[in-house]
Amino acid sequence: MKAALDKIARQLTSRRADAKTCPWAQVRYQHAQAVRTALAAKLAPATANKHLAALRGVLREAWRLGLVDAENYRRATDLEAVRGTTLLAGRELTPGELASLFRACAAESTMSALRDAALLSLLYGAGLRRSEAVSVDLRDYNALTGEIVVRRGKGRNARIVYATNGGRLAIDAWVRSRGRRGGPLLCPVNKAGRISVRRMTDQAVLYRVRVRAEAAGVSPFTPHDCRRSFISHLLDAGADLVAIQGLAGHADISTTARYDRRGEAAKRKAVELLHVPFVRFSAG
Repeated sequence: MKAALDKIARQLTSRRADAKTCPWAQVRYQHAQAVRTALAAKLAPATANKHLAALRGVLREAWRLGLVDAENYRRATDLEAVRGTTLLAGRELTPGELASLFRACAAESTMSALRDAALLSLLYGAGLRRSEAVSVDLRDYNALTGEIVVRRGKGRNARIVYATNGGRLAIDAWVRSRGRRGGPLLCPVNKAGRISVRRMTDQAVLYRVRVRAEAAGVSPFTPHDCRRSFISHLLDAGADLVAIQGLAGHADISTTARYDRRGEAAKRKAVELLHVPFVRFSAG
């Protein structure tokens, strides 16, 4: 949100101010409407609306502090949402790609591979964000039930997720090699195979995912693509949408629904019903 406010502040002041120095109490309807028009022209609808939410929020605080009167505040925040749709972000990993990733880990048979298999199990098998995966401590994992407590979820919301079948086996195998010393579940492993019991970074997760994709011959993907696949595959298997919302840690069920890739599969299947009467020929 700070980045959004910085962007708006630069636009309002011809790049002379940022979020902290912008005179927000002087913003009036005509200024806010100009901002909306510029955002709608340059950004995807969801991103533009996030920027507008940031603007409304800071103007509301200005009103609460008595820096702007109620009438000017009401007018300045009376902005229509930016309408439109965009293509779904990221991609879904196929079951074959997921199998290739875990087979590649097993073929390498190293401490890094064990850790990475556990990492993939958290990202795909439990649907965690990469920041959540690195925040899980050993004490948060119950080996008897497969229960994982996510204490530092997005928006400071805690929740419980579950590792089952192969995902649970992968985490158990890593824990046996990692040892029972307290601290983060996922840890860095050096080239000699030595484990350092400290927390991995978000960037390290992205790097390990890229390494695993290359080793398995899988098209590049991001950690969040594993989460997208987790949600989409559960929906495809007929899991309850509300239950998936709880597992994913989404505050709004419409956010969960946006991860659904079944619509594209249905459209592709419908198009395959058509017959294009192409006759093979050679040019010239």
